Amino acid sequence: MLSIQARTRVAALVSAAILIASLGIVPARAEPPIRSPEDAACRNEARAKVFSAPNPNGLELEDIGRQIYFACMARTTQAAASLQKPTGKRTHHRHRRH
Repeated sequence: MLSIQARTRVAALVSAAILIASLGIVPARAEPPIRSPEDAACRNEARAKVFSAPNPNGLELEDIGRQIYFACMARTTQAAASLQKPTGKRTHHRHRRH
């Protein structure tokens, strides 16, 4: 018969082995590094809205977050492109004759 201390050690070792085995089985989900301020802002927006977004199709949370992220990135890249693109209007300076 095992003593109380031996039983607690065995239980602790079994718990540790189960924990290590379960962590080893589940793959780690690391996000890729942030590439721009827009990327960081869109990730934060997706995290903030993922639980409150409508989900009529019954998608997984990751899929909803991905949709929010890509919609945000499309908005920010369109806004950045419209700011950089020339308007096509040329301003003419009229010179007065004396």
